[in-house]
Amino acid sequence: MKKIIVKTLCFALLLSVLFSAAVQAASVQNKKAVNLASVSAIAVDSKTGSVLFAKNSDIVMPIASITKVMTAIVILDSKLSLKEKIRFAKEDKQSINNYFSRVRIDSELSRGDTLRIALMSSENLAASALGRSYPGGSKAFVKAMNAKAKALGMKNTHFVNSTGLSEKNVSTASDVAKMVAAAAKYPLIKKYSTTQTFTARFKKPRYILGYTNTNVLVRAGHKDVKLSKTGYLDEAGRCLIMLRRIGNKDVVMVMLDSFGKRSPIGDANRIKKWLKTGKQGKVAKSAANYEQMKLAQYSKDH
Repeated sequence: MKKIIVKTLCFALLLSVLFSAAVQAASVQNKKAVNLASVSAIAVDSKTGSVLFAKNSDIVMPIASITKVMTAIVILDSKLSLKEKIRFAKEDKQSINNYFSRVRIDSELSRGDTLRIALMSSENLAASALGRSYPGGSKAFVKAMNAKAKALGMKNTHFVNSTGLSEKNVSTASDVAKMVAAAAKYPLIKKYSTTQTFTARFKKPRYILGYTNTNVLVRAGHKDVKLSKTGYLDEAGRCLIMLRRIGNKDVVMVMLDSFGKRSPIGDANRIKKWLKTGKQGKVAKSAANYEQMKLAQYSKDH
């Protein structure tokens, strides 16, 4: 008799939980989606992993300098000394196709500060030097990047370099969200990526360079941004990832291939407002046209 009563109570409890989950799911489903200028985007509750919003989040596309977040993860996982001096070599310049950098070839900077300027200011030569100075060189570094992506369950992600200066560095918004959630567990990534300004002190020869954060919200001192990385490539459009405190939760935000230079920040603010008020926001018609064009392109490519 007691077993029957216990089973009945357990069954009733299960029904209650399922009903509550169904109501919650229906509530989320019925909530009108926010309008964004990004072709692909996702917002995830960092603590629970629940998806708060998703838009074309499984389309594989270039992610540009968002790549540098994985670069940081691999460097910190390696336990290499952050005080050790990294030399900037000609190979680094060649690997970024002679892309502009103020850093002088053959000068040195600590690995920690090299990582900081790669994250906060998206210094490509720094990201290249970090990969080249890894045990086994750049090839071993890229292999470690892809191994980490696989370990994180990033099934649609592939890296070919440490900088993001290649359209072959690809992922999805869903995968990138997993990477951001993982990166948030590294205090130094959060610290370095949200540094407003920094003066790097190089040696051999001795000189200094000032760096500013590429995220305007961080530069303006918005303390709700806990982690940040911007990205841009012709093929990738404007990209932005953030871990942002909204209300009583930390939210992972991923915006890929956004229309217009200021659109990623606009989208981040629209998502924040939507989560707090339910207001959908508005985007320019040109953004909608851009999205249709890019979706057709991604469909053709894949």
